[in-house]
Amino acid sequence: MPEQQRNLDVAAVIVTYKSAQLAIESLRSLAMERDAGWPNLRAVVVDNASGDLPQIAQAVAANVWSAWVTLVSAPRNGGFSYGNNLGMERAYASARPAYVYLLNPDAQVRPGAIAALTRFLESHPDAGIAGSSFESQDGSDWPFAFRFPTVLSEVDNGLEFGLATRLLRRWVVPRTMSKASEPVDWVCGASMMIRPEVLSAIGGLDENYFLYFEETDFCRRARQAGFATWYVPESRVMHIAGQSTMVTNAPERLPGYWFESRRRYFVLAFGLRRAMAIDMIAILAHALGSFKRLLQGRSGRPCFIRDLVRHSVLRADNRALPALRCFVPPR
Repeated sequence: MPEQQRNLDVAAVIVTYKSAQLAIESLRSLAMERDAGWPNLRAVVVDNASGDLPQIAQAVAANVWSAWVTLVSAPRNGGFSYGNNLGMERAYASARPAYVYLLNPDAQVRPGAIAALTRFLESHPDAGIAGSSFESQDGSDWPFAFRFPTVLSEVDNGLEFGLATRLLRRWVVPRTMSKASEPVDWVCGASMMIRPEVLSAIGGLDENYFLYFEETDFCRRARQAGFATWYVPESRVMHIAGQSTMVTNAPERLPGYWFESRRRYFVLAFGLRRAMAIDMIAILAHALGSFKRLLQGRSGRPCFIRDLVRHSVLRADNRALPALRCFVPPR
């Protein structure tokens, strides 16, 4: 890699909530990247008021990372977007970085992962956001990027019917990716590199999303501003999915903030009237899917339809959306 790229100031932001040991291992993977010849890689770790910082501070001191790791204690747990915005604000307070890199605490970069993202963005000035490919703890591939949610993806989610999924495959949200870099709608925020011009144009993540849909909305806003999002498989990251949020794929009841995030996304992306129509169709699709599962003797997410209706914009008291709240870089 050219020396000019190795000298780029990359500011990694890690937001932790009761995941101190995971965050330490994430920092350890960044330290290996620094040792491999990336001297200007730095990190900001934000604890979302969980009490993680003392344990992380001990590890930073023991490993002599204090020269490049900044620790921030958030006054409250404002969610993923809120924590990342705090981290970006602190990163900019030192100096405007060449790139901002969001990394989950339950993710560890593999050798060359950050170099691959920066190399791609340096050679593709039209790209504003670049995301990595992932692997599980056992090294198996998790090669996915994503399409924006639509009414047809909501139908597929509700029905959970193989034939419908095949017919609607062009609209299914998860995309199985190849080994080549490709433009996509959005990438997972567990490993996402952002060009500063994107932040200057649209600001940071929307803090009205406590958790879920925040990176989807961020990439949507970036596209509206003219910035493309790319999946870059040469950048490899190990991700222990769900560990930092304590949410797994088990069929448990989804938290209320998932439905609130979903509601906000669809209203902002499609407008109120179309979001209302999407909710009506989604409720019907999930009702049909539930009936099918009942006949098959299977269960789905507990209380999903009830919660969907409760948080839907079909209810008049759910239609007022707060204005965008996000980090705005200094000019």
